[in-house]
Amino acid sequence: MSELSSYQEAVELLQKLGLKEYEAKCFVALSRLPKATAKEISETSDVPRTRVYDAIRVLETKGLVEIQHSNPQQFRSVPIGEAAKTLRAEYESRTESLVDALESMGSASLNADEEVTHEVWALSGESAIGNRLLQLVGDADEEVVLILGREGTVTDELLERLQSARESGVDVLVGTTTGAFHDRIEGALPDAEVFVSELSWLHSSPSDPDDDTAISRLLLVDRDTILVSSVEEDESGSVEYERAVFGKGFTNGIVVIARRLMAMGLNPIDDPKPRDE
Repeated sequence: MSELSSYQEAVELLQKLGLKEYEAKCFVALSRLPKATAKEISETSDVPRTRVYDAIRVLETKGLVEIQHSNPQQFRSVPIGEAAKTLRAEYESRTESLVDALESMGSASLNADEEVTHEVWALSGESAIGNRLLQLVGDADEEVVLILGREGTVTDELLERLQSARESGVDVLVGTTTGAFHDRIEGALPDAEVFVSELSWLHSSPSDPDDDTAISRLLLVDRDTILVSSVEEDESGSVEYERAVFGKGFTNGIVVIARRLMAMGLNPIDDPKPRDE
């Protein structure tokens, strides 16, 4: 990545974290200098000098910039690690405030007796899908069957959630794509049933060699909740985007088929009788 593109990325990310454009540019400029005057910040950041002072005042309020009251005044950014912690704390605080505000208005969610079943919904974004998967695993009462198509989907939080489910008496079955991947998961989840899945089409379509879509996660919870996600990969194998579909209340043949398919690799396949429809 070039210096220019790194600069632009840093400014854009700071804006996403709540800074305005001039504030972000001034902070990035200061992070590249041991200290600087308003004139030097303006020259480095292309922020008009008259606007530098306003931006610095906001950055100081946020705890991101230090000021030396000399003549002329000197400014410097706090260490990058410290700035990251400050921004993270503010972001989390805003998120908590948002949750409190939304909850204070009352939830529009359906209660257990009103929940609609046999509906399929779509969700996009790797982070959002990962969070939904964690929630579904946490809600499990009897069984979790999870096929992991990519090692990148495994996080410490996911392993902790699966281990917690197992400790609460939930049967946890995890399928992987390779032996090395299997050993990693088995070491992290010694009480779970870990196996190498025989779903060879997870990473490619046998009928279409140009298909660059790979199955990322397959989840079946309590034999009535399904989540399936796929990713589009570039030539280097990096994930460009992840999409998922999920639904609840499927107490019918589709779940039997899904579970038997997902359990390919278990020997023998442990397939409890489906619940009464």
